[in-house]
Amino acid sequence: MSTETHQQTSSCLDIIPLGGLGEIGLNMLLVQYEEHILIVDAGLMFPEDYMLGVDIVIQDFSYLLKNQERIRAIVLTHGHEDHIGALPFLLKEISVPVYGSRFTLELVKEKLREHHLLGQSELRTVSPKEFLTIGPFQIEFIRVTHSIPDGFGLAIQTPLGTLIHTGDFKIDQTPLDGVITDINTFAAYGAKGVLALMSDSTNVEREGHTLPEKRIGETLDQIMRDCEGRMIVAVFASNIHRIQQVVDSAVRYQRKVAFNGKSMITNCRIAQEIGLLTIPPQVELTLGEMLQLPDSQVTIITTGSQAEPMSSLTRIARDDHKQIKIKKGDTVILSSRFIPGNEKAIDGLINNLYRFGAEVIYEKVSEIHVSGHANQEELKLMLHLTRPKYFIPIHGEYRHLVKHTQLAHKIGIPKENLILAENGQVIRFDQEGCRIGDQVEVGRVFVDGKGVGDVGNLILRDRRHLSNEGLVVVQVVLNNQTGELLSGPDIISRGFISEEEYPDLIREAKERVLEILYLRQKEDIKNWSEIQEEIRKTLRRFFDHSLERRPVVLPLIIPM
Repeated sequence: MSTETHQQTSSCLDIIPLGGLGEIGLNMLLVQYEEHILIVDAGLMFPEDYMLGVDIVIQDFSYLLKNQERIRAIVLTHGHEDHIGALPFLLKEISVPVYGSRFTLELVKEKLREHHLLGQSELRTVSPKEFLTIGPFQIEFIRVTHSIPDGFGLAIQTPLGTLIHTGDFKIDQTPLDGVITDINTFAAYGAKGVLALMSDSTNVEREGHTLPEKRIGETLDQIMRDCEGRMIVAVFASNIHRIQQVVDSAVRYQRKVAFNGKSMITNCRIAQEIGLLTIPPQVELTLGEMLQLPDSQVTIITTGSQAEPMSSLTRIARDDHKQIKIKKGDTVILSSRFIPGNEKAIDGLINNLYRFGAEVIYEKVSEIHVSGHANQEELKLMLHLTRPKYFIPIHGEYRHLVKHTQLAHKIGIPKENLILAENGQVIRFDQEGCRIGDQVEVGRVFVDGKGVGDVGNLILRDRRHLSNEGLVVVQVVLNNQTGELLSGPDIISRGFISEEEYPDLIREAKERVLEILYLRQKEDIKNWSEIQEEIRKTLRRFFDHSLERRPVVLPLIIPM
């Protein structure tokens, strides 16, 4: 970089969100000073309804790749997919140290192993209250309570002042592991002066305080005490504290426990290895061993609380699981909230479970889940503790960010110090204060199977079109020299009409194709692509006029 450019930027501190502002998921934020960039989190997002066939969504890394020589480290707040899921894809492009808690990095190792990156990546474990110096940044890792163990907030000291990043947090005074959100450290930074607070906005619409996790343990215990049949509990595989409560109740009522689902088995193994999950000897069995027990001794902890299409509980509800078949007397607990967008799929799953004779307990009918995110009163407390000069809401859809700024204004932060930003906007601090400046390149990259970024809007449009209107394939064989018709036209419909029910329509469509071929042969045109396009347009208009439907028409000309 030239001296002129260096002087221009030396007194600027930039915060650049590449994901997580205006959406749930994709959390990634950059802290940039002079020639140094610190990345906080690298999360993914699960596909929305219109993203047909897409497995996951990650950020557009263009800005990072253009500035990769400036990137000093990646710091992870916790191990949820929306904070670490994009990490393997990023580490294929850049090589920098990754810092996080022990449990977070163990989850990262599993991901890197799947991507064949484990030996190539530098993972460094940090602990609460540990200080880390990276370039001009000094970072303290602050313990926070969340729905996954080993979560951190961050205090990032920079030449222009201290930034507080809460990570995902709530303030639970009676957490199961006894480790509460370190409000004293947050308050200590508030007393010294905080330039800006970046705070989790997920639950800003919820009044009051988040219920304590122990309340769920009491509900689970009561259900298990009264249950005479098998217990099947669906829970997020990362919610180790919830899983521990299920195990504790099972032990109390002389039940055995089996884990079901790849991520559940993996996460629970890791948690046991590092002492975050305790299961007494002889309590954990395999699913095969569990089938030999009386129903009153069976507890199965599984994935699939969101009715994900290929999850274990979904396959169970479809009667498509090799070992678990629902029967009368089973009690199924969905110990999670319905994530927006999943409601219809979850309702269908619940209905299927009832059809097979199970009793289903879920959030709408029982106090069986509490959130891992702070409600309004806890968000206010964080603002009071840190007393920031500027406030930047993060982690949430746009309405969440707006409501969080409104909340901050109510407790006394001036409107001009509320920074409502979106992905890609550069939040710049300098001697004159804070403002939203330039825009960097951001976007969403779709991962479909092994393809990364090869599915774009045009392909999604075609997939939506196919799913809504169906496909018509028109096949003809022509003489390569004369253009004479040798075979066809054959018309195949998939997802459009039944050929048996519309024989007249198919016959007339063939006549339209024959007419095109006859005229083209007379004109001695051998440009097959032109003929294909004319067939496509003609049949599209014909089907639209006849049925008011517009299928994808795929003409295939085979020259012989």
